[in-house]
Amino acid sequence: MEIKVLGPGCPKCKQTEQHVKEAVAEAGVKAKVEKVTDIMEIAGYGVFGTPAVIIDGKVKSVGKIPSKKEVKSWLT
Repeated sequence: MEIKVLGPGCPKCKQTEQHVKEAVAEAGVKAKVEKVTDIMEIAGYGVFGTPAVIIDGKVKSVGKIPSKKEVKSWLT
């Protein structure tokens, strides 16, 4: 599983990355979590709000901080 957290590094983006990493650890799934900060790469996903979460190429969240519970639901 490949998870990308898109955002320039704002506090909301950092919080989202933390939730994603904690959810992956708690769910016990094998996943690579990558932080994407390049604006052009973020725009390439068709995402124009941050933070955003992409799991295996599918946009799961845009413009808000997802809860750990929400992230876990995407992992199963």
